[in-house]
Amino acid sequence: MVPLVLYVLLASTMFVIGLYGLLTQRNGIKLMMCVEILLNSAIINLVAFSAYLPNVNGQVFALFAIALAAAEAGVGFAIMIALYRLYGTIELDNINALRW
Repeated sequence: MVPLVLYVLLASTMFVIGLYGLLTQRNGIKLMMCVEILLNSAIINLVAFSAYLPNVNGQVFALFAIALAAAEAGVGFAIMIALYRLYGTIELDNINALRW
């Protein structure tokens, strides 16, 4: 059995990578990928702690989080396609539709 520390280390590494990408990228698709990495790191923690403790609540919550991530990806990609059709780019620095 893999120790819990390795799962937490993997999840924290993924979280840092996703957070770094979220703070530095300006491309819409890359931002969505970074958000997915953040969500996946949280899901890894949920499943790891649920397997470590004899409790299935974390695994059930992880299934809901996976469904939420799939819905977020679908809506996000639809928004990116609409922005590309409207502005011709998905670079968020060039798009000012959501600003006051």
